[in-house]
Amino acid sequence: MAQPFDYAPAPESRSVVDIRSSYGLFIGGEFVDPVAGRSFKTLNPATEEVLAEVSDADDADVDRAVGAARRAFTRVWSRMSGRDRSKYLFRIARVLQERGRELAVLESIDNGKPIKESRDVDVPLAAQWFFYYAGWADKLDYALPGRPGPPRPLGVAGQVIPWNFPLLMLAWKIAPALACGNTVVLKPAETTPLTALLFAEICQQADLPAGVVNIVTGAGATGRALVAHEDVDKVAFTGSTDVGKSIARAVAGTRKKVTLELGGKGANIVFDDAPLDEAVEGVVNGIFFNQGQVCCAGSRLLVQESVADDVLDRLKHRMATLRVGDPLDKNTDVGAINSAEQLTRIRELSASGDSEGAERWSPPCDLPAHGFWFPPTIFTGVSQAHRIAREEIFGPVLSVLTFRTPGEAVDKANNTPFGLSVGVWSDKGSRIMGAAGRLRAGVVWANTFNRFDPGSPFGGYQESGYGREGGRHGLAAYLR
Repeated sequence: MAQPFDYAPAPESRSVVDIRSSYGLFIGGEFVDPVAGRSFKTLNPATEEVLAEVSDADDADVDRAVGAARRAFTRVWSRMSGRDRSKYLFRIARVLQERGRELAVLESIDNGKPIKESRDVDVPLAAQWFFYYAGWADKLDYALPGRPGPPRPLGVAGQVIPWNFPLLMLAWKIAPALACGNTVVLKPAETTPLTALLFAEICQQADLPAGVVNIVTGAGATGRALVAHEDVDKVAFTGSTDVGKSIARAVAGTRKKVTLELGGKGANIVFDDAPLDEAVEGVVNGIFFNQGQVCCAGSRLLVQESVADDVLDRLKHRMATLRVGDPLDKNTDVGAINSAEQLTRIRELSASGDSEGAERWSPPCDLPAHGFWFPPTIFTGVSQAHRIAREEIFGPVLSVLTFRTPGEAVDKANNTPFGLSVGVWSDKGSRIMGAAGRLRAGVVWANTFNRFDPGSPFGGYQESGYGREGGRHGLAAYLR
């Protein structure tokens, strides 16, 4: 449908970001060249332009980073009082806020997400995580009541993060590890390394002791070397279920502690008494936020039959107002897909929906000629046997199913190998609580979706992984 008015372009300036032509590895508090001298290119997914040459760390580089982390742990960080550690975390949090505009622009350039999401969600939440765990650093004696003896750090944490929330996932991993007295070797995703490398500069700006945080860039081989290193005490991974399973196998039988936050196939359950306009906003936020590239995305809509037609009409009307385009335009709602590889997977799974008889609908929109783009899409006529209802698409694609009774809604929501998130929409608190108690998911949102707070634990069940990040629970993974 035609828009009642058009938005004039409102681009954010790239001038606030200084992207270097090449980046080294951050080891022992400084940037160093990789041993073998290998590198790879990182691209802007919205334009396919090369942004920078980034070092590709091999086993020798990982060994250097782990060694630097071990020395910093033994000599400095584990000996420091919680109160003193907290000062560094507070300092990092404040610098994140001070350089928030720079970080937001860089995140959108490197990742493809809309600037209003980077600016209003990713960067503020990353700072909040450091503020929150800075507050815990001198209170660890009260974090895990009932445990014998004082809490002690594990040692060196090897952390591997994904490309969908590069800066936020970095904060989720690094902040609790440092608060507990551990040191860190972090590997960002190969397609989105730039905000992690800027965070390395922030560590220098905050005068963090050398070796407390080390950042090694590279692809899957770099991550495998970090996970397998014999001097790593703790592995934390966020990413695909297949890689999570391989990590679990690799560390089985070792002394390493592991937390895995993996894939999902989240559902938004809309009952007939739900506030429908609010529910539609929640559905749109649940699947089109960050182009649907969210592990806890509400990629299945379960709507009660009596209101299904009404909800679909409202949903299509709302989707027609979504603006797809330049991630640096402050008006953009849906940005670029992160990589050509991810776009290929989204197209493949969407094609399976067509071939299995589901009905595809997308609002009219002109996609840019260059870059990696996919329009906001819904499939109706979906059954639980369809691939698009069972496999994680990790893109802006919503599968719509219907139900008649609350019991059927819960059964369909639970009919997945994953168990990360669910949203429940109803005007009755008793109906929400009744459903929540039977849903197999780590997070159940009530009349909202995609709401995060550093004080609230996050994690999943089944093939969505194990362990919790955030809140007091997130400290347990980094303490003996």
